[in-house]
Amino acid sequence: MRDLAVVPDDPASLVPAIRAAVDGSGPAVLPIAPDGDATDAPQQVPLPVAVVVRTSGSSGSPKSVALSAGALLASAAATESALGGPGEWVLALPGHYIAGVQVVVRAIAAGTEPIALPAGPFAAASFAAAVLGMPPERRRYTALVPTQLHRVVEAAETGDRDAREAIRALDAVLIGGGRLPAQLAERADAAGVRVRRTYGASETAGGCVYDGVPLAGVDVRVVDGEVQLAGPVLAEGYLGDPERTAAVFPQEPGRRWYRTGDAGTWDGERLAVTGRLDDVVITGGEKVSLSLVEQVVQSLPGLGAALVVRGNDPEWGEVPVVITTADAELEGLRAAVRDRLGRAAAPRRLVVVPEIPLLASGKPDRLALAALAAG
Repeated sequence: MRDLAVVPDDPASLVPAIRAAVDGSGPAVLPIAPDGDATDAPQQVPLPVAVVVRTSGSSGSPKSVALSAGALLASAAATESALGGPGEWVLALPGHYIAGVQVVVRAIAAGTEPIALPAGPFAAASFAAAVLGMPPERRRYTALVPTQLHRVVEAAETGDRDAREAIRALDAVLIGGGRLPAQLAERADAAGVRVRRTYGASETAGGCVYDGVPLAGVDVRVVDGEVQLAGPVLAEGYLGDPERTAAVFPQEPGRRWYRTGDAGTWDGERLAVTGRLDDVVITGGEKVSLSLVEQVVQSLPGLGAALVVRGNDPEWGEVPVVITTADAELEGLRAAVRDRLGRAAAPRRLVVVPEIPLLASGKPDRLALAALAAG
């Protein structure tokens, strides 16, 4: 067994703690948010575990994902190879999420210190200052969620010279934590951002598929429509939950897999993720994919940040509900979706909000969205 240290999500504390956890000179680490509660954390964990990441709070089913130093370093090495070499990293994501942990691990593996942004909400100005302060002779990287990318691109488009120079100076911007809307991808490309779309989870030590192509050592398969992943990046499992570990990480002769719960297709070279297996609603007796509806809605002018969630309806059972900050009209949305996906897929309700509720990671807060849809 190995001692487990609860460490606040503060770069000054977290970076040295993760460094010691990965090289074996210190205890395993459980990073927590500034307002997080870790009173239920165990004092010790199994020996291979170096970092524990709590995840899936937005779905109402929290999990403690146990990751070994080997998995974290394998992911960092594969990322370095995919991006073309080691470099400096800007830490723009919370360190209690796997994406933030992996920025720290990648920097450690490259022999550098991650450059953390000031505490507080993400701002394009502080991000640009961090990027432009990096040594220009080294490769420069960062990882963002789509919401953060949107803010930087918008600043660049509206004349912020530093933001424009910063995003062009980065050798790669890893984008994960949700689907990258097509409109935002086009704007980012026009602004000169070198975007790499990543797919993965805490259970795979972060992104392990870049632009549809698995990182070195990662295997992909699709079984009964579900994307499954294997390789040295897999977590040890879930702390204190052997049944869930056995169900999600099936062991086969010579290979251990991770069942993602995502739907997708695999042609032997490239993975296409089409949504969650559980994102299908049955409305009026017909199955409708909320992910496909969301893709159509986000392709409409001004609706790149809109989201589509399930809502209950006394007549239709379950229905797609659009949540957006834009001044949109329901009938126009219904017509656009109906033309692409059929009558059953047309959203039944539209909720306009001042801002989309987000988690600290920058991902949409699905529980809050569900409450908005119900209200």
